[in-house]
Amino acid sequence: MRLAFAVLILCVALASPAAAAPLTDDTPRTAVMSAFAPELAALLRATSDRHEVTLGATTFTTGVLEGKPVVLFLSGMSLVNAAMTTQRALDRFHVSRIVFSGIAGGVDPGLDVGDVVAPAQWSQYLESVMAREDKPGHFAPPPNLPLVGAPFGMIYPKAVEVPHGAGRPEQRQWFPADPALLATAQRVAAQVALKRCTDAGRCLAKPPRVVVGGNGVSGQAFVDNAALRGWAFATFQAEVLDMESAAVAQVALANGTPFIAFRSLSDLAGGDPGANQARVFFQLASDNSAAVVRAFVAALP
Repeated sequence: MRLAFAVLILCVALASPAAAAPLTDDTPRTAVMSAFAPELAALLRATSDRHEVTLGATTFTTGVLEGKPVVLFLSGMSLVNAAMTTQRALDRFHVSRIVFSGIAGGVDPGLDVGDVVAPAQWSQYLESVMAREDKPGHFAPPPNLPLVGAPFGMIYPKAVEVPHGAGRPEQRQWFPADPALLATAQRVAAQVALKRCTDAGRCLAKPPRVVVGGNGVSGQAFVDNAALRGWAFATFQAEVLDMESAAVAQVALANGTPFIAFRSLSDLAGGDPGANQARVFFQLASDNSAAVVRAFVAALP
C-alpha cells in the first residue's frame, strides 16, 4: 500500500506542470534588446543605475534609459536564439513592451547604408519548402501547402504555423509591430541626428534618414547576394532583412506584448557598389539605431 501510494504521488508530480520561476524584477520595464554587443553598447552607456543579473547564458541589465525603467540584453544572433531569449525576458521580468535595436541589410533600392527603418510588420521569409526538381531547371512543391509568394529557384516561401492551444494552428505570414509604438516612432523620426561618418573618417554619400512603416523580413542566413535581395524586394516588398526581428515579433504576439524593431542598414545585402560594406559601417549603423531608440524611449509615456 505504501509503495502504491508513493508511486501515485510521483505520477501526479510528474504530470503536473513545473511552477513558473519567480520574477527576477517586478518593476514594469521596456525591454531593449540587440543581437550582438556592438549594437547594444551605446544604449548600455546611456543607461544609469545599472544592475546585472545572469539567467541561463544571458546577462540582463536593469536601469534607467532616458528617464524610463528598462531591461537591456542580447538576443544572440539567429531566429532561435532571439525567440529563446525574448521568452526568457518575458518570463522573468515585468516587460511592458519590447524594442529591438540593431543593424540589417538593405533590400529596398530606395534606402542606403546608415538609414534607420522601423517596419510595420515582419515575415520569416526563409520559412520555406525546398522543392523537387521535376524537370531540368523547374522545381515543383508538394500540393496543398500554404505558399505565400513567388519562388527563388527551389525555395518556395510558406506561411509559419502558429499553435493555438487545442485548436487548429494558424497559418501566418506577417507578424506586426505595435501601432501605438509605430506612431511614437513616427513622431520622433525627424528629430534624431544620425551619424554620417565613421570614427575612422569614412563618410556616407548622403545624410541618413529614419523610415517608419513597410515590411521587414528575417531568416537564418546572412545575405550578400544581389539576386536574392532582388527577390526579397519583389516578393515581400521588404525594406530590410535580418536574422532575428521576425522571431521576436512572433514571441511578442504570442505573449500579447507590444513590439517594435529599429534596424539601421550596415550594408545592402548584395546590392553594395563593390564589396559588402558591413565591416566598414556596422558601428555607425549600430549607433544610428541606438540614437533613434533613445529618442523613442524618451518619448514613451
